[in-house]
Amino acid sequence: MSFLSIVWDWNPEIIKIGSFGIRWYSLMFVIAFVLGLHLMKKIFIEDKIPVQKLDPLFMYVFVSMLIGMRLGDVFFYSWDYYQNHLLEIILPIKKHEGATALFGLLKGWKFTGFTGFASHGAAIAIPISLYFYAKKHIDRSNSWLFILDRLGIMVALAGFFIRFGNFFNSEIYGKPTGSSFGVIFTRAGETEPRYPTQLFEAFSYLILFFVLWYFYWKTNKKNQRGFLFGVFMVALWSLRFFIEFLKEPQVEGREDWVFNSLNTGQVLSVPLVLIGLWLMFRKTKQETA
Repeated sequence: MSFLSIVWDWNPEIIKIGSFGIRWYSLMFVIAFVLGLHLMKKIFIEDKIPVQKLDPLFMYVFVSMLIGMRLGDVFFYSWDYYQNHLLEIILPIKKHEGATALFGLLKGWKFTGFTGFASHGAAIAIPISLYFYAKKHIDRSNSWLFILDRLGIMVALAGFFIRFGNFFNSEIYGKPTGSSFGVIFTRAGETEPRYPTQLFEAFSYLILFFVLWYFYWKTNKKNQRGFLFGVFMVALWSLRFFIEFLKEPQVEGREDWVFNSLNTGQVLSVPLVLIGLWLMFRKTKQETA
């Protein structure tokens, strides 16, 4: 095998007890939230918002993100399966022939965790939940856009860790490179080098985080309601749109949803980019934070 290719055989589970395991993907989620809360605290202090309001913000984001990502996968990518397995939408277990009793109670069921998530679902659910959070907790003009501007910075950082989690899981990888360059995801049964699209996205989101962080601390763009969130939407979903060309279809048979040349993720990204452009270039006055 050429030295240009990397064989990736990392165990996605940190520890496993019976059928229950703790995965690197879950650890990436935890790191994203802990670091995000720490940095968001700095922003709240800068904006003179009581840090006590971070606790409800965490709950609004965490709950809406999980629900949105889960339902996004169910309805955008996997409805053909879940329409016949409705219970598995809300429970982290699946029927499995020959499975030992789960925790000594449920024979024939296997603990799988929630393995299906779609970021487009979170892109819809989180802003909706933040509308209610802002209305209740933020005393600012245009409070919804105010909190979206700041949270977008943290979501870009979270995207970096989440895509690293996908890399550990050997999932959402790219098409064969057709050369000796690439990563061979042996745990996924692959034998040829593929584009590590998880890493392409991860480092793109990290760069986006630093750009937004710079805009917030070094310019007055944070006072232009919606601008930072618009930059976030345009950059993130444009990156997602173009990287999708290198990805393998996530769900068999759903790679071509509306247009023959675009997959589901790309089609869903287009309106989000347009919303971002509108937020960036709409006529608005500078407002004090």
